[in-house]
Amino acid sequence: MDLQTTIWLVVGATFALYIGIALWARAGSTSEFYVAGGGVPPVMNGMATAADWMSAASFISMAGLISNMGYGGGLFLMGWTGGYVLLAVLLAPYLRKFGKFTVPQFIGDRFYSKSASTVAVACLLTASITYIIGQMTGVGIAFSRFLGVSSDTGIYVGQAIVFVYAVFGGMKGITYTQVAQYIVLICAYIIPAVFISIQLTGNAIPQLGLGSTMAGTDVSLLARLDQVVTELGFGKYTTTTAGSTLNMFVYTFSLMIGTAGLPHVIMRFFTVPTVHAARLSAGWALVFIALLYTTAPAVAAMARYNLNATVTPGIKANADLFLPESNLKAEDRPDWMKRWEKTGLLKWEDKNADGRIQYYNDKSKSAEFKAKADAAGWKGNELTVNADIIVLANPEIALLPNWVIALVAAGGLAAALSTAAGLLMAISAAISHDLVKGVFMPNISEKGELLAGKISMAVAIVVAGWLGLNPPGFAAGTVALAFGIAASSLFPAIMMGIFSKKMNKEGAIAGMLAGLFITLFYVFAHKGIFFIKGTEYLDLIGGANSFFGITPEAFGGIGALFNFIVAFAVDKVTKEPPEHIQHLVESVRTPRGAKAVDGAH
Repeated sequence: MDLQTTIWLVVGATFALYIGIALWARAGSTSEFYVAGGGVPPVMNGMATAADWMSAASFISMAGLISNMGYGGGLFLMGWTGGYVLLAVLLAPYLRKFGKFTVPQFIGDRFYSKSASTVAVACLLTASITYIIGQMTGVGIAFSRFLGVSSDTGIYVGQAIVFVYAVFGGMKGITYTQVAQYIVLICAYIIPAVFISIQLTGNAIPQLGLGSTMAGTDVSLLARLDQVVTELGFGKYTTTTAGSTLNMFVYTFSLMIGTAGLPHVIMRFFTVPTVHAARLSAGWALVFIALLYTTAPAVAAMARYNLNATVTPGIKANADLFLPESNLKAEDRPDWMKRWEKTGLLKWEDKNADGRIQYYNDKSKSAEFKAKADAAGWKGNELTVNADIIVLANPEIALLPNWVIALVAAGGLAAALSTAAGLLMAISAAISHDLVKGVFMPNISEKGELLAGKISMAVAIVVAGWLGLNPPGFAAGTVALAFGIAASSLFPAIMMGIFSKKMNKEGAIAGMLAGLFITLFYVFAHKGIFFIKGTEYLDLIGGANSFFGITPEAFGGIGALFNFIVAFAVDKVTKEPPEHIQHLVESVRTPRGAKAVDGAH
């Protein structure tokens, strides 16, 4: 059976499974729509949480980022996994005990203010809509390569699939669909990694293969990879960092607290029956997440080696890479390169008209390397590879069986669709439960609220698809921006709401607004989203990365600090919370008992 037919069959089977589950698990009440009735078993909730957590950014982009950045890419592993630990230990059990449907509802009730709830909704919508752009883009990438359709068509199909199981099933349908999606995506990630690890090292466990010697040699994989990349003018794979040490620290911190503040993941802990079950599901989710996150460094390193070895065959024979025959002839490009060229995510340009592909770091700071490149007649790097294709193309580069390539396609789509559904659920709940019921129509019936939730979900799907088709100018790095928004606005408010009984509504509102606006200002100044005539955008903040070298993607951590500072400063000069609110905070922190999740005010 040819590759394209195999892909259609595998992906089609997974889509049929998702739709079947959605029809079986239709939501018939607001409790089922928002929190799956509050009765999901811990193990299943752990799988669903892992699928919700591991978005297209985790499945498609993370290994690609590590592959490109080397050691510096470890900040994504530390930030995202560390953020989950923060969420599981410091937030999830207490929020579950509070017994509400959504994060804005917690903030509104804890800070005894509809204004606080409304500000939280605005922060949630800003973070979630920004994040969902990346998911829809991931759907478009996977469809455009594997199903032979345009990325736009892929987004339309993705919208239709999510519409079926999210609008009709609500959180109940999403939960059981995400269990299936987790199984698909984890198999799609680990099986190719096992194949490639055996090919390169003879070790069937990728995590161990990363530290093993290359098959038939006494040289370790990482040592050989270091040699390969430095020969091509790049920094050492095992030591290169992402900017300054301070930026790497702040970036990791921003990802951690941003991850812990993402509302679509927090909502998953409202779907279990008890606080104990919330803790258990958090532990199971960590196990399920670890399967992918511990495999990612091996996937990244092995893909980087295979890519370089394919484009520069002289690497395999330890030949002089500046000799013409050490570089791939354009006419001998393997089929996988030609297929990815059609997507625009892999590009080749013959800058020196020699008919061969030179893939190297033409910005190398080494004078010796530049002299050798010039002497060889090289006119600049000729191959551009988008980091997002590393995981998806990896099985093709390694010449794995067609069914493995098809499984990876299904896994990439499962990762993007599962997180998109979780984000849409958070957006829908914020609009229907926190705005419609909480602010505008407090006496709305359960049936009316359920209808409002489904309508807002449908509208959110349309908006998400439109943003995926027409991403805004600042959409480059949207995932990092989404984490920064959550870090600077929601995470501090949730932490203060749980652990500071003296924090009042004025402090919380001021903190959320300060953190959100300073982060958006810094990011938009770098992206050029200000319309001030005659003003260079970066002049507004003193130049690129002007705040101690902090990049805009990392600035969410700084925004969070501003949030805390402003909140406590305002709290000191305003009236403390009512006594019953302080007792409420003390009771939420007490580790005994829990009320049912009914969403009642």
